[in-house]
Amino acid sequence: MTYLIISDIHANLEALEAVLAAAGPYDQALVLGDLVGYGADPNGVISRVRALPSATFIRGNHDKAAINLASIEHFNHLARFAIQWTADQLTPDSRDWLAALPVGPLAIDDLVEICHGAPFDEDAYIFDDLDVRRAMAAATRPLCLFGHTHVPAAFRLVGEPHHVGPPRTDRFTLHLEPASRYLVNCGAVGQPRDGDSRAAFALLDTSVRTLTIRRVPYDLPAAQNKIIAAGLPEVLAHRLALGR
Repeated sequence: MTYLIISDIHANLEALEAVLAAAGPYDQALVLGDLVGYGADPNGVISRVRALPSATFIRGNHDKAAINLASIEHFNHLARFAIQWTADQLTPDSRDWLAALPVGPLAIDDLVEICHGAPFDEDAYIFDDLDVRRAMAAATRPLCLFGHTHVPAAFRLVGEPHHVGPPRTDRFTLHLEPASRYLVNCGAVGQPRDGDSRAAFALLDTSVRTLTIRRVPYDLPAAQNKIIAAGLPEVLAHRLALGR
């Protein structure tokens, strides 16, 4: 089985199309939430992922907020503006589809589970060693895939958790050892925040137990121009080029 893993698209249709073109053949897509927010194509992104031949979805915090299933009080002012704009743009069909998205964590098979924030809280961020330990303790599968931070990261648990990558590179392959457990963020498709503006995604081949995180360029000026033309804050367009 080959899984395509994508997270945090954030209404960036250009980045999503670049990822789907680069991914090649796969059996099933795993979409880890935050399809909307920040970008100018919420309905376009939703339509595109709904058309995938085989996909499993969970919701993200921006997805919830855009349809009033969560408060935006804790969002910063840019995120609040973008969410309110997104809420006004969503079609009734897109709203209904977002509202039906499952809550993570979600077990996919005997090897993999997915969550947006953390396996103990769908809105929690995994940043430090304590977060990693809590997540590892809550995970129910050898490989837990998460998003939310927009930063690629991989941790391996053998007694104690260890950071094992990825380095700044076009492609990083993690070999999943049978006796180990893993917690992996494959990065953001539409809003990278690790200083690399390229879209991030991953392919998991369960037959050989390899997870490959990849980065691909996309039509960044087109995505930026759409944000500005939509009347969204220009900083949302500018920061795409910075990967921040």
